[in-house]
Amino acid sequence: MQRWRGMADVPGDWGRSVVTIGSYDGVHRGHQLIIGQAVEAARESGLPTVVITFDPHPKEVTRPGSHPPLLAPHDRRAELMAELGVDAVLVLPFTKEFSQLSPAEFVVKVLVERLRAELVVEGPNFRFGHRAAGTVDTLAELGETYGFGVRVVDLYASGAAGGGEPFSSSLARRLIAEGDVAGAAEVLGRPHRVEGTVVHGAQRGRDLGIPTANLDLVPHSAVPADGVYAGWLLAAGERMPAAVSVGTNPQFHGTQRTVEAYALDRTDLELYGDWAAVEFGHFVRGQDTFDSLEAFLDQIHRDIDRVRELTREG
Repeated sequence: MQRWRGMADVPGDWGRSVVTIGSYDGVHRGHQLIIGQAVEAARESGLPTVVITFDPHPKEVTRPGSHPPLLAPHDRRAELMAELGVDAVLVLPFTKEFSQLSPAEFVVKVLVERLRAELVVEGPNFRFGHRAAGTVDTLAELGETYGFGVRVVDLYASGAAGGGEPFSSSLARRLIAEGDVAGAAEVLGRPHRVEGTVVHGAQRGRDLGIPTANLDLVPHSAVPADGVYAGWLLAAGERMPAAVSVGTNPQFHGTQRTVEAYALDRTDLELYGDWAAVEFGHFVRGQDTFDSLEAFLDQIHRDIDRVRELTREG
């Protein structure tokens, strides 16, 4: 799959294509419906599929400081889109100047002149252009003028997560913030994942015979509520069942919030400086403090036993 950052990266001889536009943070099951329809339409026409997304999140430019927690960084989104059959991802730097393009200017500069869109596939709530003035109706009108079609996909999908609330990025973020990682996995269609560089921590786990990988996360990552989780550590080319701790480590009077993962039965890993990821499968318990180190260690071993059961089940 081709990855372009900015319109100048699009090949000058790029032909007609099927396009879909959006933040697509998390590429959740609703997003998958739209992208899937774009891929299907492109294949029927013998054309490539292009996804347009933005960096940083538009809210960070229009309302600084309001960047939502990220469900997936751009590289991970691109991987997920490639799995859906997307041929190219165009990441547009979202600047103040870019945010002031009118809907018509956006269409001409991006969809017509650069990507030569044959068809644009969007959800019913798609908005674009300065002050989000453009709607799918605006897009359809501009399509008639500039020679591309518009297909609107009903992205409604729901399940048990959130009490049957329609799947959305905001629902996934809320469930993650509440520690309901199983519900978030239903929305996303896979376990929620955070990633970053493995850095040195206090090394108490190593001293206790339970070494953990402490991740310096990608900025704005959506981190679950404080607690212990059953999940997986993805590092050194492996996906390993892991007990994951999120929080400040109150047993040792910590103040910095961290994400640490102990790969079950693995004391041989040397990951400092490596890129790693943690997937969250199940909430085990909240953070707590104990009267003694012995009681704390006893609880950790009970947690590990529970994590072993849950990760065995998937």
